[in-house]
Amino acid sequence: MLQHLCDSGSSSIVRRPYSVSANPPKPPKGKLSNSPGVILLGLLGIGGIAFLSFTQVVGRRQGQSVVPDAEKKPYRQAQTAFSPEEVTVIFVLGGPGAGKGTQCAKLVDKYNFVHLSAGDLLRAEQDREGSEYGQMIKDYIKEGNIVPMEVTIKLLENAMKESIKKDEKQESRFLIDGFPRKMDQAVKFDDSVVPAKKVLFLTCPESTLLERLLERGKTSGRADDNEESIKKRFKTFIDTSMPVVDEYRKQGKVIEVESVGKIDDIFEKICAGLDPVIS
Repeated sequence: MLQHLCDSGSSSIVRRPYSVSANPPKPPKGKLSNSPGVILLGLLGIGGIAFLSFTQVVGRRQGQSVVPDAEKKPYRQAQTAFSPEEVTVIFVLGGPGAGKGTQCAKLVDKYNFVHLSAGDLLRAEQDREGSEYGQMIKDYIKEGNIVPMEVTIKLLENAMKESIKKDEKQESRFLIDGFPRKMDQAVKFDDSVVPAKKVLFLTCPESTLLERLLERGKTSGRADDNEESIKKRFKTFIDTSMPVVDEYRKQGKVIEVESVGKIDDIFEKICAGLDPVIS
């Protein structure tokens, strides 16, 4: 059962190396170079040269750069679409039918979140006239497979930008449910959009999930709310999404709540986990 499965889990300085020619040019015979460096070495003698070499070695050991400031290259980190100091993202994960949409609606009211459902965005895109991804998305969803991450992440990023543009006074807090469903999606989103702050993980027995989805299928009109597609979705979640939960759990980012019982009781448990996070 899914429940049992779910319960198991300063900037650096780049130094440019100096190269020395294997065959340095020799001064003309009979003539002594008058360059400042030769004159200085002549004045210092062997002892002076040894002293200069010693000070360079000590400088390196003490972490002092021997490269001129003009040669230093600042380290540049990859840029994300949003700053984690300005935008808060909470991923909401759980098996199909775990109640993610229901609980997200209540969280929006209490914490002023913007709720984005990866599944809803994909379903809307598949029906959008002129969409180049429409048929592909439709085929993936029908088979219970995961849509290529580039498509899903771009839809999420665009929806976040649109929300912020529409209301700049809105708290930039986003609940993203049903995503990420694979580890590469999680890494790509964190690196290119914004790192997730927490993961709300709803657990539930598989038998309960199946019952809920079949009941929903009577009125939802969704092509994937049939027993065959549901079982495929269960397997996909177990095989690909649980490693995501396990990884975020290692990072101390998972808030795990059992989504069995009354909706309000489940919500209270969720709030107890989110209150310390949302200031």
